[in-house]
Amino acid sequence: MTALGIKPAAPNAARIGIGGPVGSGKTALIECLIPRFQAVGIDLAVITNDLVTKEDAERLQRSGLIDPKRVMAVEAGACPHTVIREDPTLNIAAAEECERRFPNLDLIIIESGGDNLASTFSLDLVDWWMFVIDVAQGDDIPRKRGPAILQADLLVINKTDLAPYVGVDAEAVLAEALQIRDSRPTIACRCRGGDSDPGLDAIVEAIGHDVLFTARGAAP
Repeated sequence: MTALGIKPAAPNAARIGIGGPVGSGKTALIECLIPRFQAVGIDLAVITNDLVTKEDAERLQRSGLIDPKRVMAVEAGACPHTVIREDPTLNIAAAEECERRFPNLDLIIIESGGDNLASTFSLDLVDWWMFVIDVAQGDDIPRKRGPAILQADLLVINKTDLAPYVGVDAEAVLAEALQIRDSRPTIACRCRGGDSDPGLDAIVEAIGHDVLFTARGAAP
């Protein structure tokens, strides 16, 4: 059917989480992923989480990239990890509402509000999750070895184009992250102005392989 293979075999949509600190580029990454998935026929929706606003959802709704009705907002009202890990009830309810509205969904992207390196996703909420950091935060983020860095199914190192301007060696950060993660999937990319960035294509391929095939039980 598509470059990613076939639709999920399970009756419900696959669910992936995107976490990361404030400003690391989570929403920008989603803006890059949407057209790539749409181009290969993946039917998707997005759930965003913010503390007490709907800012990220409204940004995606205005983007023109996706039907605004396919973007839902969760207002956490507490630390962002609360509603993606400790008690993901609000996000589970939002995902179920997405499936009711759009019964042919293949994929639901759940974006966490900006959080720290201790943030992880409950596997009651998602099948697979990634954590986004960026080089502008400094070159020591991987060395901090937070649970998000170590446990994420995929670590994304964003804003590689900014590395020369902040005195960071992006390749060294990537190499160190791979070492710390014992070579578990780690991808560097740039979301801004990176339409042809191979890192973004690699993220799509990782989701296609790990989620739309493996996690959902579909045969490649």
